[in-house]
Amino acid sequence: NAPVQTSQPLQPPRPGAEILRVDHVSRGFNKTQGELLVLDDANLSLREGEIVGLLGRSGSGKSTLLRIIAGLIEPTGGEVTYLGKPLTGPAEGVAMVFQTFALFPWLTVLQNVEAGLEALGVGARERRERALAAIDLIGLDGFENAYPRELSGGMRQRVGFARALVVDPTILLMDEPFSALDVLTAETLRTDLLDLWTQGRMPIKSVLIVTHNIEEAVFMCDRILVLSSNPG
Repeated sequence: NAPVQTSQPLQPPRPGAEILRVDHVSRGFNKTQGELLVLDDANLSLREGEIVGLLGRSGSGKSTLLRIIAGLIEPTGGEVTYLGKPLTGPAEGVAMVFQTFALFPWLTVLQNVEAGLEALGVGARERRERALAAIDLIGLDGFENAYPRELSGGMRQRVGFARALVVDPTILLMDEPFSALDVLTAETLRTDLLDLWTQGRMPIKSVLIVTHNIEEAVFMCDRILVLSSNPG
């Protein structure tokens, strides 16, 4: 008799080559009575195949560091390198999911997901195909023509994830993406995302998530970096 074939459990990607590095980064903001230092000598690295958590109290500079890595703001000291090159602004291959849903209320789900591709100059036909695939992947098949006001909070955040994934990013940055959701919805979305990650169905190679939820960090992350407070 032929041997019985048993399916092997899917394994998450293994940490590999370094994708991004933060070296001695600081960030201050000018105030009337002097500079307010939010980040001081922050260091981290992101490697292929890992989810890294940034954990800290409110005001510890987590979101500021994430925006520096996204290229949205510049550090006042130190350097960020992405794929071996200094990061000087928003980089192709780095996508971000925000705490708030950040959707265009006058656009449908499909149009919201297409928006990033349109900004990149992707043609209409390819744009639609990629957007529909991302919507299906994230579990919103059948809601392509719905408007944000017609969706629940969890569904709106799924649109945010689809919009980030549709550009085929190398790194996915997440700024407390589940904090605006109720407990059960957040748990479902976290589990669904981890399933997609472990099954290798998302194009991303590394994830950096900002959170102040210890349980969430332990559940989702391979490594957790804790920022001290004032400054981080």
